[in-house]
Amino acid sequence: MERRLAAIVLAAGYSSRMGEFKPLLTFGGTPVLERVVYLFQEVGIEDVRVVLGHRSAELYSLVERLGARPVFNDRFEDGMFSSVLAGVKTLDEDVAAFFLLPVDIPLVRHATVKMLLQAYRSREGGVFYPVFYGKRGHPPLVSGRYREEILAWSGDGGLKGVLSRHADEAVDVETGDETILLDMDTPAQYERLRGLWLRESCLLPNECEELLVEKFAVARPVLDHCRSVAKLAVLVAAKLNEAGCCIDVGLVEAASLLHDLAKGQPDHAAKGAGIVADMGFVDLARLIAVHMDIRVAEGDLIVPAEILYLADKLVSKSSCGTLEMRFAPRLHAHLLDSEIRGAVIKRLENAQLIKEKIENKLGRLLYDLLREYNFM
Repeated sequence: MERRLAAIVLAAGYSSRMGEFKPLLTFGGTPVLERVVYLFQEVGIEDVRVVLGHRSAELYSLVERLGARPVFNDRFEDGMFSSVLAGVKTLDEDVAAFFLLPVDIPLVRHATVKMLLQAYRSREGGVFYPVFYGKRGHPPLVSGRYREEILAWSGDGGLKGVLSRHADEAVDVETGDETILLDMDTPAQYERLRGLWLRESCLLPNECEELLVEKFAVARPVLDHCRSVAKLAVLVAAKLNEAGCCIDVGLVEAASLLHDLAKGQPDHAAKGAGIVADMGFVDLARLIAVHMDIRVAEGDLIVPAEILYLADKLVSKSSCGTLEMRFAPRLHAHLLDSEIRGAVIKRLENAQLIKEKIENKLGRLLYDLLREYNFM
């Protein structure tokens, strides 16, 4: 039977640089503190403790309503490590390990916490760090056997100073989640994170790159193609928005970067879509699934999947050309195979339909736009 795990959320600070009280700032009407507590509860961590200090009276009832345990730090003015000590001091001896997360790092994904739990259950280690592109972030999962050492620590270097003494017991868990590094100390950072929250069903460009390069190690020609398709698709999406459309440019960019994730495998569009869907990014998966064959929306409506489809058809390897140039070799190669040739013609016709819809919306020829921005 697995020993108990806990999570300590640090919410005792003044929020002086922010100008507003960070635990009560909201994402979509949900307070940051509530979001962070649920991050752990929703992956099965029932023992969540929230360290309070500044304006603790305003948070106490919220913490209890969330089913978490409030812990008051009467020395919160001394800085974050004092809150770490206050939280760790309350841990029972049967707590095998604990997560530690400041409340101002609010967008960590559930999948990241699950990855840390999986690593903890399958490997030996004293502290499990979430990592993005080689950089450690939050929340680390710290062994309970360090409890007494943490409580006796002089404070030099804070918790990092304690854990640095056990570097040989550290395990880095590559997560592909950039949000482990993103905090919100200032209003500008909060606004940036709010923008990212609106795209929570998506992946950030750096996260897409990490998947392509590190996790799936796609071939360099495929990587260059994906990057070129993304640049073209982003340009078209942005110009359509200027013309009155409401295209999620971030969604288009991420899907374009990942559309050939499974290139080289049978039915790579479906395979890549399945990989992304299994990660929890269903909207992305829908676009990836139809980047080879698509049903064009009727009327003037232009949807993100069509932008990806057209961009992919315009880019050969990493260079852009006309649809006629791109499809001519394929049509010639299948002169004697009517079934394959028919499928190629259908793809060309769909691309031409999408191109016409975009030109009608922009009021200009697409190739002229691409030449203006040095794509052709």
